[in-house]
Amino acid sequence: MPGPSTPPHPPEQGGLLASSPFTVGGHRWRVWYYPNGDGTATKGWVSIYPFLDEDVAEPVRARFRLSMLSERRALFFLHYKEELLSHPEVQHDFTSRSGWGYSKFCKSEDLASLVRRRSVDRFSIRCDIVVLNGFRTEEEEAPSAAVPPSDLHRHLGDLLQSGRGTDVVFEVGGEAFAAHRCVLAARSPVISADLLGAANDCAAAAGVVRVDGVEPRAFKALLHYAYTDSLPEMDKEEEGAILRNLLMAAERYGLPRLKTICEDKLCRLLDVATVEIVLALAEQHHCDRLKEACLQFLAAPANLRAVMRARGR
Repeated sequence: MPGPSTPPHPPEQGGLLASSPFTVGGHRWRVWYYPNGDGTATKGWVSIYPFLDEDVAEPVRARFRLSMLSERRALFFLHYKEELLSHPEVQHDFTSRSGWGYSKFCKSEDLASLVRRRSVDRFSIRCDIVVLNGFRTEEEEAPSAAVPPSDLHRHLGDLLQSGRGTDVVFEVGGEAFAAHRCVLAARSPVISADLLGAANDCAAAAGVVRVDGVEPRAFKALLHYAYTDSLPEMDKEEEGAILRNLLMAAERYGLPRLKTICEDKLCRLLDVATVEIVLALAEQHHCDRLKEACLQFLAAPANLRAVMRARGR
């Protein structure tokens, strides 16, 4: 049988039957079918072409296989399909609104004879297409309303600030901090177990929990983080000391993100007066990034000399 070719534009013979459009690989296609040929040179032949029914910026490479299927009715509603004719799979680069296929798929009289011999009620044309490049997906955006950002942190922060509904009080360095058990338990299982799980402790059962080893200002910052997922504003002169104590508390109570936040801020607050303290803290609490920042700070000769002078060496 003759090989694939491009259909004439416009068809010379007429009689074009075009399929409904269908989508493969994000592109719109049709199948062009000429029962009596697509031109004077193909009169008496059946012509079939896959047709790319859209404009494209680059050629669309696709493999396709054309076949004809017979349909026979059985019983009242069942149909059986068998392949009558087919051509091997071929590949082509389709440009905008172009077709490529078989101008001489089969002779019209051969098809008619085959249909009669097999008692075919009707036949259909099948086109299997695989897009190899230029695949695209397009989805229409559904109408949407502008969704404001979450303000849950603000509401929880207001709840902590107001003291409404608190059911536990923490005594830290002589200061009292009221909070909500459920919020703290949700934020950290360690907080839940260490601070709220002492059911046999009379003070805890009464709603008062004593906390040792944490400075009041660091514990206040820890509560603020537990409710808002952020740190409060801090006085610049006290920020370094608060962050060092808060880092220890974050590790103690199983708040890894808070520990990382403290580590990041301390990296940017290093100075001659505190670098040795921070380095020891980083070693003790396995803060590798903070340790590296301290060593880089001390690697500068001017910084190292200043630290040595401060120590009286």
